[in-house]
Amino acid sequence: MKIISEKIQNWLQLSHPAIFAIYAMISAFTVYSCMYALRKPFAVAIFDCMSFFGVDYKILLITAQVVGYALSKFLGIKIISEIKPNERLKYFIVLFLISILSLLFFPMVEAPWNIIFLFTNGLPLGLIWGLVFSFLEGRRSTELLAAGLSVSFIFSSGLVKSVGAFLLYNLNVSEFWMPFLTGLIFLPLLMLSTWMLFQIPAPTKEDIEKRTKREPMDSKARKNLFKQFSFGLVVLIILYILLTTFRDLRDNFSAEIWDSLGMRGNSEIFFLTELPISLILLMTTGMIIFIKSNYHAFVVSNLIILTGIVLIGLGGFLFSQRFISGSLWMILLGTGLYMGYVPFNNMLFERLIATFRSFGNVGFLIYLADSFGYLGSVMIMLVKNFFNPMVSWLVFVIDTSYILTIVGFIIIIMSITYFTNKYKQERIKNQADSI
Repeated sequence: MKIISEKIQNWLQLSHPAIFAIYAMISAFTVYSCMYALRKPFAVAIFDCMSFFGVDYKILLITAQVVGYALSKFLGIKIISEIKPNERLKYFIVLFLISILSLLFFPMVEAPWNIIFLFTNGLPLGLIWGLVFSFLEGRRSTELLAAGLSVSFIFSSGLVKSVGAFLLYNLNVSEFWMPFLTGLIFLPLLMLSTWMLFQIPAPTKEDIEKRTKREPMDSKARKNLFKQFSFGLVVLIILYILLTTFRDLRDNFSAEIWDSLGMRGNSEIFFLTELPISLILLMTTGMIIFIKSNYHAFVVSNLIILTGIVLIGLGGFLFSQRFISGSLWMILLGTGLYMGYVPFNNMLFERLIATFRSFGNVGFLIYLADSFGYLGSVMIMLVKNFFNPMVSWLVFVIDTSYILTIVGFIIIIMSITYFTNKYKQERIKNQADSI
């Protein structure tokens, strides 16, 4: 196996950039897609007429998982930003093992006490993104590689839900056993793709020259990077909280939304609606690789987010006025949502660091945003359950889409203005220093 690894690594180092990109994209895409098979299948279950402690049982399950996921994001601010390449493997093994064992114990323990296993299932999985992205960042082709990775959580969310729905509706598998069996189906592919990921060589000298070297960060380095862009990061994180919350609403309660649209029991609908969204996002975000200027690419990333935010509100309006069908609305909603969400996870922070040649890594910024994003997701579910329990998820999603569009539009304008002024100040300072 060691000999095979060495041959693959040498082949990747000497291969054409396009071959390297394809290999890296497939590896990262497949690992993260398989991770979703451990996290998202239970969302397709309805758990009709089940409630405990005055709260809908599914909301308790989702809250438990998201709390674990959010906690891992806060832990990831330190863990992912500090992690060294030789430590990645042990993290992968331990994290995946905890997650799949949690799904095994979930149906073996009576409700509501089995809720704890959704917490322990989500807790390790929140670190997987940072581990996978650490193989991809700091390269000239990072946007393309990260676009493939980002598309995985759109494509795979629909795929694993379709698999879960097939087990539920076609094979009559219990709602409690379905998440574990779905994860088990994807386990061999997860092991193979993780091994493939570890064959990816480190960034080249040319990569470092164009994008800066990415280093592990201690607490001082993290404070310095945040202080350098404090206002801009705060407003972007506020927007990311809204996008993450809205994404989780659509993702976790997609079964309920489709039920409201008259599509209950249709196992293919989850995959078929996410496929065109995946293709649109792959083309949109992947094209950023052709923008050589890091600053211009950063501005374009902001504009892509802005376009997505407008699509969210527009889609909600067109559907509520009956100008488009429910299926088309879900596609338009998902496209706008992920056009706003995906750039945070690949190109926005990547180009921010490269533009200002800051010391650090993208993992720190992503996990800083993610931690508060998933905290907001927990809060909105609790608000919905206790303050708007009679409002359907369909109506709730449409109403919140208008708020997201208005607030998001303002924030993106603030972001572009702040970082443009910051960039101009840096250029003036550098010109003065060179005199």
